[in-house]
Amino acid sequence: MTGARDHARVRLSYDVVAEEYHKRISGELVHKPLDRALLTALVEETGSDMPVADLGCGPGHVTAWLATRGTRPVGIDLSPTMVAIARREHPEAEFREGDLLHLPAADAEFAAAIALYSVIHLEPSELRHAFDEIRRVLRPSGLLLVAFHLGTEIRHQTEWWDHDVDIDFHFLATETVVDALKDGGFTIEAQLERTNYPQEAQTRRGYLLARRAADQPRR
Repeated sequence: MTGARDHARVRLSYDVVAEEYHKRISGELVHKPLDRALLTALVEETGSDMPVADLGCGPGHVTAWLATRGTRPVGIDLSPTMVAIARREHPEAEFREGDLLHLPAADAEFAAAIALYSVIHLEPSELRHAFDEIRRVLRPSGLLLVAFHLGTEIRHQTEWWDHDVDIDFHFLATETVVDALKDGGFTIEAQLERTNYPQEAQTRRGYLLARRAADQPRR
């Protein structure tokens, strides 16, 4: 299957850059006030001591941040090397290896979920499947925060921080993600955009806060 083959490319690429990614990215929330505000809003709406999934958790820094805010976070990542680093650096949190299209989680396990720049490695045609799967693991009325690069281009990289990789970054139009979320059984509660911070790649960013809708026939 093409999708499985593409996900293997993503997995291997992140395995290769995992340690460097940890060194460069793990402190990013310090200079991202809007991201912190959105995460805080999600935590406050969800409530304390609730299970929250960090989908595409990388080296686990956001998962760990969620843990300091009174949640019971579970980080999930495609890359086994990223998961190993996350477990090493943040033993207070739980981490699992898994694909967005086949999450290693029980039905309705989580009260909320975040997917920060993880859906950008999916084909647009896979978004609905991913949101169906996220809906499955969310409790009724559970919240989902999604972040992505805005646009329509595909950036292919063969080199990343002096490492050989083979990975695509899909820029997404907001309406594409909104439609996939709605088709997957979510309602949109908030939508915003921002430019990049000085420490980030020069792309415009999109954020969507969505809520798992009540069980009903979906499109």
